[in-house]
Amino acid sequence: MIDLRALRENPDLFRASQQKRGASTEAVDALLSADSDHRSALQSFESLRAEQKGLGKQIAKASGDEKQALLDRTKTLAEEVKAAEARVTATAAAFEAAGHAIPNLVADEAPAGGEDDFVVLKEVGETAVPENVRDHLEIGTALGLLDTERGAKTSGARFYYLTGDGAMLQLAMLNLAIQQAVETGFTPMIPPVLVRPEAMEGTGYLGEHADEVYYLERDEMYLVGTSEVPLAAYHSGENLGELSQPVRYAGWSSCFRREAGSYGKDTRGIIRVHQFDKVEMFVFCRPEDAEAEHERMLGFEERMLQKLELPYRVIDTAAGDLGSSAARKFDCEAWVPSQGRYRELTSTSNCTTFQARRLNVKYRDESGRNAVAATLNGTLATTRWLVAILENNQRPDGSVAVPAALRPFLGKDVIEPK
Repeated sequence: MIDLRALRENPDLFRASQQKRGASTEAVDALLSADSDHRSALQSFESLRAEQKGLGKQIAKASGDEKQALLDRTKTLAEEVKAAEARVTATAAAFEAAGHAIPNLVADEAPAGGEDDFVVLKEVGETAVPENVRDHLEIGTALGLLDTERGAKTSGARFYYLTGDGAMLQLAMLNLAIQQAVETGFTPMIPPVLVRPEAMEGTGYLGEHADEVYYLERDEMYLVGTSEVPLAAYHSGENLGELSQPVRYAGWSSCFRREAGSYGKDTRGIIRVHQFDKVEMFVFCRPEDAEAEHERMLGFEERMLQKLELPYRVIDTAAGDLGSSAARKFDCEAWVPSQGRYRELTSTSNCTTFQARRLNVKYRDESGRNAVAATLNGTLATTRWLVAILENNQRPDGSVAVPAALRPFLGKDVIEPK
Protein backbone atom coordinates (compact mmCIF):
# COMPACT_ATOMS: atom_id res chain seq x y z
CA MET A 1 0.00 0.00 0.00
CA ILE A 2 1.33 3.39 -0.95
CA ASP A 3 1.46 6.40 1.39
CA LEU A 4 -2.00 7.96 1.04
CA ARG A 5 -0.96 11.25 2.56
CA ALA A 6 1.80 11.57 -0.02
CA LEU A 7 -0.68 10.68 -2.78
CA ARG A 8 -3.15 13.34 -1.67
CA GLU A 9 -0.45 15.98 -1.42
CA ASN A 10 1.32 15.17 -4.70
CA PRO A 11 -0.64 12.89 -7.04
CA ASP A 12 1.55 13.93 -9.98
CA LEU A 13 4.49 12.17 -8.32
CA PHE A 14 2.58 8.90 -8.48
CA ARG A 15 1.39 9.53 -12.01
CA ALA A 16 5.01 10.04 -13.06
CA SER A 17 5.97 6.78 -11.31
CA GLN A 18 3.26 4.91 -13.21
CA GLN A 19 4.46 6.38 -16.48
CA LYS A 20 8.02 5.36 -15.65
CA ARG A 21 6.81 1.79 -15.15
CA GLY A 22 4.90 1.95 -18.43
CA ALA A 23 1.65 1.57 -16.47
CA SER A 24 -1.59 3.51 -16.68
CA THR A 25 -2.02 6.68 -14.65
CA GLU A 26 -5.74 5.98 -14.44
CA ALA A 27 -5.08 3.81 -11.38
CA VAL A 28 -3.92 6.92 -9.50
CA ASP A 29 -7.09 8.82 -10.37
CA ALA A 30 -9.20 5.78 -9.45
CA LEU A 31 -7.60 5.63 -6.01
CA LEU A 32 -8.04 9.37 -5.45
CA SER A 33 -11.72 9.03 -6.36
CA ALA A 34 -12.17 5.94 -4.16
CA ASP A 35 -10.43 7.71 -1.29
CA SER A 36 -12.72 10.72 -1.64
CA ASP A 37 -15.84 8.53 -1.84
CA HIS A 38 -14.85 6.53 1.22
CA ARG A 39 -14.06 9.59 3.32
CA SER A 40 -17.34 11.19 2.27
CA ALA A 41 -19.25 8.01 3.19
CA LEU A 42 -17.55 7.88 6.58
CA GLN A 43 -18.32 11.53 7.27
CA SER A 44 -21.97 11.04 6.35
CA PHE A 45 -22.28 7.91 8.49
CA GLU A 46 -20.63 9.52 11.50
CA SER A 47 -22.86 12.60 11.17
CA LEU A 48 -26.00 10.43 11.09
CA ARG A 49 -24.79 8.32 14.03
CA ALA A 50 -24.15 11.49 16.03
CA GLU A 51 -27.68 12.67 15.29
CA GLN A 52 -29.04 9.26 16.26
CA LYS A 53 -27.28 9.35 19.61
CA GLY A 54 -28.48 12.91 20.29
CA LEU A 55 -32.12 12.05 19.58
CA GLY A 56 -32.38 9.90 22.69
CA LYS A 57 -31.64 12.87 24.94
CA GLN A 58 -34.01 15.13 23.02
CA ILE A 59 -36.87 12.63 23.23
CA ALA A 60 -36.44 12.32 26.99
CA LYS A 61 -36.98 16.07 27.38
CA ALA A 62 -39.71 16.55 24.76
CA SER A 63 -43.46 16.10 24.96
CA GLY A 64 -46.55 16.24 22.79
CA ASP A 65 -46.17 16.87 19.07
CA GLU A 66 -42.46 17.60 19.42
CA LYS A 67 -41.85 14.20 20.98
CA GLN A 68 -43.87 12.45 18.27
CA ALA A 69 -41.90 14.24 15.56
CA LEU A 70 -38.66 13.12 17.19
CA LEU A 71 -39.91 9.53 17.40
CA ASP A 72 -40.85 9.64 13.72
CA ARG A 73 -37.39 10.96 12.91
CA THR A 74 -35.85 8.10 14.88
CA LYS A 75 -37.49 5.57 12.57
CA THR A 76 -36.39 7.27 9.35
CA LEU A 77 -32.95 7.94 10.76
CA ALA A 78 -32.43 4.25 11.53
CA GLU A 79 -32.92 3.47 7.86
CA GLU A 80 -30.59 6.29 6.83
CA VAL A 81 -27.87 5.03 9.23
CA LYS A 82 -28.24 1.51 7.87
CA ALA A 83 -27.91 2.75 4.29
CA ALA A 84 -24.93 4.95 5.22
CA GLU A 85 -23.19 2.03 6.91
CA ALA A 86 -23.68 -0.11 3.80
CA ARG A 87 -22.17 2.68 1.71
CA VAL A 88 -19.14 2.81 4.05
CA THR A 89 -18.64 -0.94 3.60
CA ALA A 90 -18.95 -0.70 -0.19
CA THR A 91 -16.64 2.30 -0.52
CA ALA A 92 -14.10 0.67 1.83
CA ALA A 93 -13.93 -2.40 -0.44
CA ALA A 94 -13.55 -0.21 -3.54
CA PHE A 95 -10.91 1.88 -1.77
CA GLU A 96 -8.92 -1.20 -0.75
CA ALA A 97 -9.06 -2.65 -4.26
CA ALA A 98 -7.96 0.66 -5.79
CA GLY A 99 -5.11 0.93 -3.27
CA HIS A 100 -3.82 -2.55 -4.07
CA ALA A 101 -3.84 -1.74 -7.79
CA ILE A 102 -1.03 0.81 -7.46
CA PRO A 103 2.55 -0.48 -7.15
CA ASN A 104 5.26 1.14 -5.06
CA LEU A 105 6.58 4.56 -5.95
CA VAL A 106 9.61 4.07 -8.21
CA ALA A 107 12.88 5.53 -6.97
CA ASP A 108 14.17 8.54 -8.89
CA GLU A 109 17.41 6.70 -9.68
CA ALA A 110 15.70 3.68 -11.30
CA PRO A 111 15.89 3.71 -15.11
CA ALA A 112 12.63 4.22 -17.00
CA GLY A 113 11.40 1.64 -19.47
CA GLY A 114 10.81 -2.08 -19.71
CA GLU A 115 12.67 -5.37 -19.42
CA ASP A 116 15.38 -4.43 -21.93
CA ASP A 117 16.01 -0.93 -20.61
CA PHE A 118 18.24 -1.86 -17.66
CA VAL A 119 21.53 -0.08 -17.05
CA VAL A 120 24.72 -2.11 -16.63
CA LEU A 121 26.54 -0.84 -13.54
CA LYS A 122 29.59 -3.10 -13.68
CA GLU A 123 31.05 -6.28 -15.16
CA VAL A 124 33.37 -8.49 -13.11
CA GLY A 125 35.49 -11.39 -14.37
CA GLU A 126 36.36 -12.73 -17.81
CA THR A 127 33.69 -14.13 -20.07
CA ALA A 128 34.47 -16.80 -22.61
CA VAL A 129 32.84 -19.63 -24.53
CA PRO A 130 35.12 -22.68 -24.30
CA GLU A 131 35.69 -24.90 -27.29
CA ASN A 132 33.23 -27.80 -27.32
CA VAL A 133 31.25 -26.11 -24.53
CA ARG A 134 28.55 -28.23 -22.87
CA ASP A 135 25.55 -26.91 -21.06
CA HIS A 136 24.75 -27.62 -17.42
CA LEU A 137 22.21 -30.35 -18.24
CA GLU A 138 24.69 -32.33 -20.33
CA ILE A 139 27.39 -31.88 -17.69
CA GLY A 140 25.11 -32.68 -14.76
CA THR A 141 23.59 -35.74 -16.41
CA ALA A 142 26.97 -37.18 -17.44
CA LEU A 143 28.38 -36.73 -13.93
CA GLY A 144 25.30 -38.11 -12.18
CA LEU A 145 24.50 -34.75 -10.54
CA LEU A 146 21.16 -34.05 -12.12
CA ASP A 147 18.22 -36.17 -13.30
CA THR A 148 15.46 -34.30 -15.12
CA GLU A 149 13.99 -37.38 -16.82
CA ARG A 150 13.05 -39.03 -13.53
CA GLY A 151 11.98 -35.65 -12.17
CA ALA A 152 9.49 -35.38 -15.03
CA LYS A 153 8.40 -39.00 -14.56
CA THR A 154 7.67 -38.35 -10.89
CA SER A 155 6.30 -34.80 -10.90
CA GLY A 156 6.00 -33.51 -14.46
CA ALA A 157 7.87 -30.96 -16.54
CA ARG A 158 10.31 -28.57 -14.83
CA PHE A 159 10.99 -30.89 -11.92
CA TYR A 160 14.30 -32.67 -11.30
CA TYR A 161 16.39 -34.66 -8.87
CA LEU A 162 19.76 -33.45 -7.60
CA THR A 163 21.73 -36.61 -6.96
CA GLY A 164 25.03 -37.51 -5.36
CA ASP A 165 27.55 -34.70 -5.74
CA GLY A 166 24.81 -32.55 -7.29
CA ALA A 167 22.91 -32.58 -4.00
CA MET A 168 26.15 -32.03 -2.09
CA LEU A 169 27.10 -29.12 -4.35
CA GLN A 170 23.81 -27.34 -3.64
CA LEU A 171 24.10 -27.98 0.10
CA ALA A 172 27.67 -26.65 0.04
CA MET A 173 26.59 -23.48 -1.76
CA LEU A 174 23.63 -22.83 0.55
CA ASN A 175 25.71 -23.54 3.65
CA LEU A 176 28.33 -21.07 2.43
CA ALA A 177 25.56 -18.49 1.99
CA ILE A 178 24.25 -19.06 5.52
CA GLN A 179 27.78 -18.90 6.90
CA GLN A 180 28.36 -15.54 5.22
CA ALA A 181 24.97 -14.26 6.37
CA VAL A 182 25.72 -15.09 10.00
CA GLU A 183 29.17 -13.51 9.77
CA THR A 184 27.62 -10.28 8.46
CA GLY A 185 24.95 -9.92 11.14
CA PHE A 186 21.96 -11.84 9.80
CA THR A 187 19.92 -14.19 11.98
CA PRO A 188 19.42 -17.52 10.19
CA MET A 189 15.83 -18.66 9.79
CA ILE A 190 14.05 -21.73 8.41
CA PRO A 191 10.55 -20.31 7.86
CA PRO A 192 7.24 -21.96 6.91
CA VAL A 193 6.71 -22.35 3.18
CA LEU A 194 2.92 -22.41 3.47
CA VAL A 195 1.42 -19.03 4.34
CA ARG A 196 -2.00 -17.45 4.80
CA PRO A 197 -3.46 -15.10 2.17
CA GLU A 198 -2.73 -12.00 4.25
CA ALA A 199 1.00 -12.78 4.21
CA MET A 200 1.03 -13.21 0.43
CA GLU A 201 -1.15 -10.15 -0.09
CA GLY A 202 0.92 -8.09 2.33
CA THR A 203 4.12 -8.66 0.39
CA GLY A 204 2.48 -7.80 -2.94
CA TYR A 205 2.46 -11.26 -4.55
CA LEU A 206 -1.28 -11.52 -5.19
CA GLY A 207 -1.33 -8.72 -7.73
CA GLU A 208 0.45 -9.08 -11.05
CA HIS A 209 2.28 -12.21 -9.77
CA ALA A 210 -0.84 -14.09 -8.64
CA ASP A 211 -0.62 -16.56 -11.55
CA GLU A 212 2.87 -17.55 -10.40
CA VAL A 213 1.69 -18.74 -6.98
CA TYR A 214 0.56 -22.23 -6.00
CA TYR A 215 -2.70 -22.04 -4.02
CA LEU A 216 -4.10 -24.84 -1.86
CA GLU A 217 -7.79 -24.00 -2.05
CA ARG A 218 -8.92 -26.58 0.50
CA ASP A 219 -6.64 -25.10 3.15
CA GLU A 220 -6.67 -21.46 1.98
CA MET A 221 -2.89 -21.47 2.01
CA TYR A 222 -0.20 -20.51 -0.49
CA LEU A 223 3.15 -22.12 -1.24
CA VAL A 224 5.76 -19.39 -1.19
CA GLY A 225 7.88 -18.50 -4.20
CA THR A 226 10.46 -16.94 -1.89
CA SER A 227 11.06 -16.89 1.86
CA GLU A 228 10.70 -13.11 1.57
CA VAL A 229 7.00 -13.72 2.23
CA PRO A 230 7.17 -15.49 5.61
CA LEU A 231 10.11 -13.33 6.71
CA ALA A 232 8.15 -10.15 5.94
CA ALA A 233 5.13 -11.50 7.82
CA TYR A 234 7.23 -12.53 10.83
CA HIS A 235 6.75 -9.10 12.43
CA SER A 236 3.32 -8.28 10.96
CA GLY A 237 1.21 -6.24 13.34
CA GLU A 238 4.23 -5.51 15.53
CA ASN A 239 6.20 -2.46 16.64
CA LEU A 240 9.97 -2.95 16.38
CA GLY A 241 10.82 -0.21 18.88
CA GLU A 242 13.42 2.40 18.01
CA LEU A 243 14.92 0.28 15.21
CA SER A 244 18.22 2.09 15.67
CA GLN A 245 19.88 -0.80 13.83
CA PRO A 246 18.34 -2.79 10.96
CA VAL A 247 16.83 -6.17 11.85
CA ARG A 248 18.34 -8.70 9.44
CA TYR A 249 17.20 -12.27 8.70
CA ALA A 250 18.48 -14.93 6.30
CA GLY A 251 15.87 -17.53 5.39
CA TRP A 252 16.68 -20.96 3.94
CA SER A 253 13.67 -22.55 2.29
CA SER A 254 12.32 -24.48 -0.62
CA CYS A 255 10.44 -22.22 -3.02
CA PHE A 256 7.65 -22.95 -5.50
CA ARG A 257 6.62 -21.14 -8.68
CA ARG A 258 4.06 -22.11 -11.29
CA GLU A 259 6.01 -20.35 -14.05
CA ALA A 260 2.72 -19.40 -15.66
CA GLY A 261 3.16 -17.71 -19.00
CA SER A 262 6.70 -19.08 -19.47
CA TYR A 263 5.77 -22.08 -21.63
CA GLY A 264 8.53 -22.79 -24.08
CA LYS A 265 11.07 -20.65 -22.22
CA ASP A 266 14.14 -22.23 -20.62
CA THR A 267 12.61 -25.68 -20.68
CA ARG A 268 16.02 -27.36 -20.81
CA GLY A 269 17.72 -28.06 -17.50
CA ILE A 270 17.12 -26.19 -14.25
CA ILE A 271 17.15 -22.52 -15.21
CA ARG A 272 13.38 -22.14 -14.85
CA VAL A 273 11.77 -24.75 -12.60
CA HIS A 274 8.78 -25.19 -10.31
CA GLN A 275 10.73 -25.99 -7.14
CA PHE A 276 14.12 -24.82 -5.91
CA ASP A 277 16.01 -23.99 -2.73
CA LYS A 278 17.21 -20.54 -1.78
CA VAL A 279 18.86 -18.48 0.94
CA GLU A 280 17.14 -15.09 1.06
CA MET A 281 18.17 -11.98 3.00
CA PHE A 282 15.40 -9.86 4.48
CA VAL A 283 15.77 -6.59 6.38
CA PHE A 284 13.55 -4.27 8.41
CA CYS A 285 14.97 -0.78 8.90
CA ARG A 286 14.11 2.89 9.17
CA PRO A 287 13.15 4.40 5.80
CA GLU A 288 16.10 6.80 5.89
CA ASP A 289 18.49 3.82 6.21
CA ALA A 290 16.98 1.79 3.36
CA GLU A 291 19.10 3.12 0.48
CA ALA A 292 22.40 2.42 2.28
CA GLU A 293 21.12 -1.00 3.33
CA HIS A 294 20.23 -1.76 -0.27
CA GLU A 295 23.81 -1.08 -1.38
CA ARG A 296 25.06 -3.20 1.49
CA MET A 297 22.91 -6.17 0.45
CA LEU A 298 24.11 -5.87 -3.14
CA GLY A 299 27.65 -6.02 -1.78
CA PHE A 300 26.85 -9.27 0.04
CA GLU A 301 25.48 -10.80 -3.16
CA GLU A 302 28.60 -9.80 -5.06
CA ARG A 303 30.76 -11.25 -2.31
CA MET A 304 29.08 -14.63 -2.77
CA LEU A 305 29.56 -14.52 -6.55
CA GLN A 306 33.22 -13.65 -6.09
CA LYS A 307 33.70 -16.50 -3.60
CA LEU A 308 32.35 -18.86 -6.24
CA GLU A 309 34.64 -17.28 -8.86
CA LEU A 310 31.79 -16.59 -11.29
CA PRO A 311 31.98 -13.89 -13.98
CA TYR A 312 29.01 -11.58 -13.49
CA ARG A 313 27.52 -8.19 -14.12
CA VAL A 314 25.30 -5.93 -12.01
CA ILE A 315 22.32 -4.22 -13.60
CA ASP A 316 19.99 -1.48 -12.39
CA THR A 317 16.59 -2.88 -13.35
CA ALA A 318 14.26 -0.61 -15.31
CA ALA A 319 11.03 0.55 -13.68
CA GLY A 320 8.80 -1.51 -15.96
CA ASP A 321 10.56 -4.70 -14.88
CA LEU A 322 10.21 -4.06 -11.14
CA GLY A 323 7.83 -6.07 -9.02
CA SER A 324 4.90 -4.18 -7.55
CA SER A 325 6.60 -3.91 -4.14
CA ALA A 326 9.98 -2.66 -5.31
CA ALA A 327 11.05 0.95 -5.64
CA ARG A 328 14.44 -0.07 -7.03
CA LYS A 329 16.10 -3.40 -7.82
CA PHE A 330 19.63 -4.51 -8.64
CA ASP A 331 20.19 -7.85 -10.38
CA CYS A 332 23.42 -9.83 -10.49
CA GLU A 333 23.68 -11.90 -13.64
CA ALA A 334 26.29 -14.63 -14.07
CA TRP A 335 27.91 -15.57 -17.35
CA VAL A 336 26.47 -18.80 -18.84
CA PRO A 337 28.98 -20.04 -21.47
CA SER A 338 26.63 -22.40 -23.31
CA GLN A 339 24.27 -19.48 -24.01
CA GLY A 340 26.99 -16.89 -24.52
CA ARG A 341 25.14 -14.43 -22.31
CA TYR A 342 24.45 -13.37 -18.74
CA ARG A 343 21.54 -14.87 -16.78
CA GLU A 344 20.05 -13.59 -13.54
CA LEU A 345 21.24 -15.31 -10.36
CA THR A 346 20.32 -12.78 -7.68
CA SER A 347 18.22 -9.71 -7.17
CA THR A 348 17.93 -7.29 -4.28
CA SER A 349 14.99 -4.92 -3.91
CA ASN A 350 14.33 -1.87 -1.81
CA CYS A 351 10.60 -2.00 -1.05
CA THR A 352 10.65 1.18 1.08
CA THR A 353 7.50 1.26 3.27
CA PHE A 354 5.23 -0.52 0.77
CA GLN A 355 5.16 -3.99 2.36
CA ALA A 356 5.41 -2.83 5.98
CA ARG A 357 2.43 -0.53 5.46
CA ARG A 358 0.35 -3.50 4.27
CA LEU A 359 1.63 -5.76 7.06
CA ASN A 360 1.40 -3.04 9.72
CA VAL A 361 5.04 -3.18 10.82
CA LYS A 362 5.96 -0.04 12.75
CA TYR A 363 8.79 1.48 14.76
CA ARG A 364 9.15 4.49 17.07
CA ASP A 365 10.80 7.56 15.61
CA GLU A 366 12.86 10.17 17.47
CA SER A 367 9.68 11.87 18.67
CA GLY A 368 8.33 8.62 20.09
CA ARG A 369 5.61 8.43 17.44
CA ASN A 370 4.77 5.29 15.51
CA ALA A 371 6.06 5.24 11.94
CA VAL A 372 6.09 2.66 9.14
CA ALA A 373 9.29 0.63 8.73
CA ALA A 374 11.04 -0.09 5.43
CA THR A 375 11.76 -3.58 4.07
CA LEU A 376 14.39 -4.96 1.70
CA ASN A 377 15.15 -8.40 0.29
CA GLY A 378 17.96 -10.05 -1.61
CA THR A 379 19.10 -13.49 -2.76
CA LEU A 380 22.36 -14.97 -1.45
CA ALA A 381 22.22 -18.31 -3.26
CA THR A 382 19.72 -20.47 -5.09
CA THR A 383 19.53 -23.66 -7.14
CA ARG A 384 19.98 -21.77 -10.41
CA TRP A 385 23.55 -20.97 -9.35
CA LEU A 386 24.43 -24.60 -10.16
CA VAL A 387 23.97 -23.74 -13.84
CA ALA A 388 26.75 -21.13 -13.73
CA ILE A 389 28.99 -23.18 -11.42
CA LEU A 390 28.92 -26.27 -13.64
CA GLU A 391 29.30 -24.42 -16.94
CA ASN A 392 32.06 -22.03 -15.85
CA ASN A 393 34.08 -24.81 -14.20
CA GLN A 394 33.77 -27.52 -16.84
CA ARG A 395 37.02 -29.14 -18.01
CA PRO A 396 37.89 -30.86 -21.30
CA ASP A 397 38.02 -34.30 -19.68
CA GLY A 398 34.37 -34.04 -18.61
CA SER A 399 35.06 -33.21 -14.97
CA VAL A 400 34.08 -30.05 -13.10
CA ALA A 401 36.40 -28.10 -10.81
CA VAL A 402 34.84 -27.27 -7.45
CA PRO A 403 35.24 -23.57 -6.50
CA ALA A 404 37.72 -23.27 -3.63
CA ALA A 405 35.13 -21.77 -1.27
CA LEU A 406 32.92 -24.87 -1.60
CA ARG A 407 35.63 -27.52 -1.18
CA PRO A 408 35.48 -27.61 2.65
CA PHE A 409 31.73 -28.31 2.44
CA LEU A 410 31.90 -30.74 -0.47
CA GLY A 411 35.05 -32.57 0.56
CA LYS A 412 36.64 -32.65 -2.89
CA ASP A 413 38.39 -30.40 -5.40
CA VAL A 414 37.02 -31.97 -8.56
CA ILE A 415 33.83 -33.76 -9.51
CA GLU A 416 34.95 -36.50 -11.88
CA PRO A 417 33.10 -38.94 -14.13
CA LYS A 418 32.40 -42.20 -12.35
